[in-house]
Amino acid sequence: MLYQGMPMSVYFSAPSLKGAASPARLAVLCAATLLAACGQQAAPPAAAPGAGQAPPPAQVGVVTVQRGTVGLVTELPGRTEASRVAQVRARVAGILQAKRFVEGSEVRAGQTLFQIDDAPYRATLASAQAALAKAEASLTVARAQADRYKPLAEAKAISEQDLVAAVAAQKLAEADVAAAKAAIQTAQINVGYANVTTPIAGRIGRALVTEGALVGQGEATQLALVQQINPMYINFTQSVGDVLRLRTAIANGQLKSGGGAESAQVRIVLEDGSVYPVAGKLLFSDLSVDPTSGQITLRAEIPNPKGQLLPGMYVRAQLQQAEVAGAILLPQQAVQRGGQGGDSVKVVAEDGTVSTRPVKVSTGKNGQWVVLDGLKDGEMVMVDGFQKMMGKAPVKPVPWTPGGTATAPAATASAPANAASAAAPAASAAKQ
Repeated sequence: MLYQGMPMSVYFSAPSLKGAASPARLAVLCAATLLAACGQQAAPPAAAPGAGQAPPPAQVGVVTVQRGTVGLVTELPGRTEASRVAQVRARVAGILQAKRFVEGSEVRAGQTLFQIDDAPYRATLASAQAALAKAEASLTVARAQADRYKPLAEAKAISEQDLVAAVAAQKLAEADVAAAKAAIQTAQINVGYANVTTPIAGRIGRALVTEGALVGQGEATQLALVQQINPMYINFTQSVGDVLRLRTAIANGQLKSGGGAESAQVRIVLEDGSVYPVAGKLLFSDLSVDPTSGQITLRAEIPNPKGQLLPGMYVRAQLQQAEVAGAILLPQQAVQRGGQGGDSVKVVAEDGTVSTRPVKVSTGKNGQWVVLDGLKDGEMVMVDGFQKMMGKAPVKPVPWTPGGTATAPAATASAPANAASAAAPAASAAKQ
């Protein structure tokens, strides 16, 4: 009988036993066979490919530093204001008969808004016209009498006094005619004032009175408000200290004055954080300082064709007042601000090592920080992937784009194969 795994010495010694195998000898033979089989050790499983190798360096997003001339943008609080405002008032007294506009709509210059009862004023106009006709008739008589008295006075047929009286009567009649014409003009104006119109084009608000109300009695009653909101004014303030520091920096050569049309542009940030799509222009900066707040008032004009901006809105005005040469723009997430050593960034060297570099940050512009000092051209600054860093281990820099992130390399097909090879010995042992 052959035993699998039995040593050759045991196999060949078994036939040498003489006589019938006793139970004791068979027990000894079986024990020796089992001990020899158990003495053989199983070969260790093959090592998985790639075991013991260092993991690949983590990918991080970087930007390459490039110096240039950067405009410093100052963000200032302000409020919108209509470029033109007209208070529509009742200029004559009377009962309001009709409202001839839709509240909140656009109105054109000269459009009728309200109708006041004009019957009394038309009656006054008719009386003035009648007075004019009477004055003109009296003038005709006085002129004819003066013309008739002139030759008689020359012929000494009448006295000089009679001629003077006739000429005076003519002049008095002429004055009466002029007064009657003025009365007609006044009556016509009052009739026109009864038809209330808007002096400007714009958007009208709600009506401040209703039909049937007595208006203009003793005062010019306000009926409505018309505001022209295209273009719109932006009034904002800047502290006099900031203005003085800016002028000092420009005078010392640290900054350049933002000249040209681009510097005069003003961008508006709305209350919800969105940027108004149309740029405006700076109109003027006030020459005096408000003694109560120490602020200087500035005004900008911005187009508002769709009526998105409304009067009285709180906004933030972004104004470029100066430029700095040799500055760097970095995404805000690349700069660690307010640490123990001040502002700093992570710089990635060519060999992948990462070091912390202190920098000097000025102001923000379009979601980026303006860095004045601490970096050189061509250096790579880490923007994304900080959570992937493992101590001082080197990293793999990849170009970063706004909105993009550094992604880890995809797993290779060798990983599943290694797992399968590692599981093979266990499966083999289970079968035995």
